[in-house]
Amino acid sequence: MKIAYFNCTGGASGDMLLGAIVDAGLPLGDLAQALAKLNAKGFSISARPDRRGGVHGTHVKVAIDPAATRPSRWQEFVAIVESSALSPNAKGQARRIFQRLGEAEALAHKSSPDKVHLHELGDLDTLVDVCGAVVGLELLGVERAYCSPLPEGSGVFRIAHGPVPGFSPAVAALVSLANAPVAPPPAGVPDAGETVTPTGAAILTTLAAFRQPVMRLERVGHGLGSRDHPSYPNALALWLGVEHSQVEALVPSSPLEGEAYDSPQANRRVRGFLLIETNLDDMPAEHMAYVQERLFALGAKDVWFAPIQMKKNRPGVVLSALVAPESEAKAVDLILRETTTLGVRVTPVRRHEAGREVVTLQSTLGPVEVKVKKLDGQVVAASPEYEACRKLALDRNLPLQDVVRILQREADTAFLPPTS
Repeated sequence: MKIAYFNCTGGASGDMLLGAIVDAGLPLGDLAQALAKLNAKGFSISARPDRRGGVHGTHVKVAIDPAATRPSRWQEFVAIVESSALSPNAKGQARRIFQRLGEAEALAHKSSPDKVHLHELGDLDTLVDVCGAVVGLELLGVERAYCSPLPEGSGVFRIAHGPVPGFSPAVAALVSLANAPVAPPPAGVPDAGETVTPTGAAILTTLAAFRQPVMRLERVGHGLGSRDHPSYPNALALWLGVEHSQVEALVPSSPLEGEAYDSPQANRRVRGFLLIETNLDDMPAEHMAYVQERLFALGAKDVWFAPIQMKKNRPGVVLSALVAPESEAKAVDLILRETTTLGVRVTPVRRHEAGREVVTLQSTLGPVEVKVKKLDGQVVAASPEYEACRKLALDRNLPLQDVVRILQREADTAFLPPTS
């Protein structure tokens, strides 16, 4: 599995991330061509070799036309991304980063994500930094990202709202939302200023797991920040290589968002997941239901309970959760905090999935969503969605079982191949 490790000794910002990606081997022209899929006017990017202290690397600059339209809300950034020609995986990653930026700004300004303005972040360079980092890693073939602890800033600098500490409220909010680790300022410098920007923090806390992997190192790139501090190198290192671990030997490769590799011809895909389990015999049922809800909210693909017989003849249950590898730390922490268990088991598993598609069928009872299942290029099953069946039953005052029977018959006729 090809992985990236961001070593943030000198900090992290959007332009430093882009510089590291270019310095690690991605041609600037390829990055610019990918960013052109945004269909956003008024920006250009350039790169030049430079050094910060004794570290040689690449400084990427994003130039913005003063007359260009300036988005000011995270929803506006998401709208641009969604209307672009970026890949579905890149769109999903960028959307999550901007949503996290909105949540963090709202937390920092004691507001709500729907009302918050991004102020310093409300410009096209934020769009370029976020989408450039996402598509840049995609073009480099990175399947999973990791990151070192984020270094605190020190001293004071000024934003639109006034002076703020080197570790700004927005960055602190982003770090707390991700439970990311923080390190002291570089080399203990008292006037390091802002070492991690909100854009850099949003990208890394969304894309990366905060631990250093065991890897076979293949390439290193350094992205350089705008400032050249005399006491530390204002640089971000990007290590590219292949991961080595017992888990990765069993879990199939998956892109950053946890999506799977698939076989379009066969309409099948294989996903790598982690099965997290623990035995419980001393928790109220309603508390276990609460844990299940929290795990689903965290992004677990499935959560279930199974009855077991435990020591001293106590009846108990096994709590099982199926999660993406990048969600392991959060899921384990949630289970350890919210249940009475003293430990959990983590097992890598593979899940083979049939192709599926949700299609709207214009039935005799009204429009209904139908889940279509495909194998080896052929439709093998079609199932009306329960909630749609329930709504039609209530709207037409019909028995649910009659509605399901009618819709199932019409779905089979519409989607299944005729039988000889």
